[in-house]
Amino acid sequence: MNGSVNMQQIANGALAGLKVIDLSRVLGGPFCAQILGDHGADVIKVEPPQGDETRGWGPPFQDGTASYYLGINRNKRGIVIDLTLPAGRDLLRRLLADADVLVENFKTGTLEKWGLGYEQTLSKLFPKLIHCRISGFGADGPLGGLPGYDAVIQAMAGIMSVNGESGGDPLRVGLPVVDMVTGLNAVIGILLALQERQRSGKGQFVEAALYDSGVSLLHPHLANHFLSGKVSAPTGNAHPNIAPYDTYATKTTPIYLAVGNDGQFAKLCEQLGQADLAADSRFATNGARCNHRAELKTALEALLADHECKPVAERLIRCGVPCGPVLGIDEVVAHPHTAHREMLVSIGDYKGAGAPIKLSRTPASYRTAPPGFGAQTMEVLTELGLEKSELDILLQEGVVKVV
Repeated sequence: MNGSVNMQQIANGALAGLKVIDLSRVLGGPFCAQILGDHGADVIKVEPPQGDETRGWGPPFQDGTASYYLGINRNKRGIVIDLTLPAGRDLLRRLLADADVLVENFKTGTLEKWGLGYEQTLSKLFPKLIHCRISGFGADGPLGGLPGYDAVIQAMAGIMSVNGESGGDPLRVGLPVVDMVTGLNAVIGILLALQERQRSGKGQFVEAALYDSGVSLLHPHLANHFLSGKVSAPTGNAHPNIAPYDTYATKTTPIYLAVGNDGQFAKLCEQLGQADLAADSRFATNGARCNHRAELKTALEALLADHECKPVAERLIRCGVPCGPVLGIDEVVAHPHTAHREMLVSIGDYKGAGAPIKLSRTPASYRTAPPGFGAQTMEVLTELGLEKSELDILLQEGVVKVV
């Protein structure tokens, strides 16, 4: 997809007309705000004078900005305000006057210290405002107010304890799954609050905490623990409740088989030329297969030994056996289905992942690349009605910044 979009699509975006002030940095909040922007919201990203730290989280860099920042900040207008200064906080209040949503991930108590807490101030000044806070552990409780990063929560919420090779040490999942799911939960919370506002006319405070999101991801391990009392351990690529659900060696590269029921297993055995394997008492049911994983893996890898991975995976999945080759990032980018599903976005020199949610009448649109540092400061503040003389004073006093 080349990033060009019908202007009618922009006007008809599911969230067109929604104004979002994004004070967040790093990942969960910016990812949340990018999703809102993809679906038509006017997102104004307010950065501190030192910038969002992910601008420096590289290499690689493009024109001095790290890929990490570029991946989660498109469809936003970027401005710089020093909120530690009273005049900066006054500007924020002016921005919020007609805003629908505020997204932030300040350390608990920061906005309250500035006189901008939701209960204390914002709910009274802006009763329709939806204030979404992304935090590490929430505001209170034994860990309340403490800082949280994705990997820390992966460790503390039990995710690392079930990830890694069987018998090996706990291992971090190789992508920031907690941060990103927290961003998704924040979007869900905002949309729920917007829906409720249709009835009540009132905004509300929405919180998405990394710790809560991490614990919520522990399926089926929590469910297994509640029922059996056992504590899950890493199982490598194998599923704790299903077999065959693992990587298996072929003549070339590994194939992942995700066989969820007995019918699929029978098809797999038939396609690999040993239909009677499905009737073997060790493998006839999922429970039996789970109890005989090692024998099952040996039998399947013997049948796969003469097959190249990609051709056999293509044949099996088209016969109704869920499976796939283990692909690298470059292969995912080059895969024709990735392009067909419009999961590649380019806007000028910018490239990114497309929106995974497909709406038939109001699809996502990709209008602007991630903003340069402070690139729209003058534009946004002029829209607020500030005169040039006021802007000059704010620039001189370091309240705002234009680069």
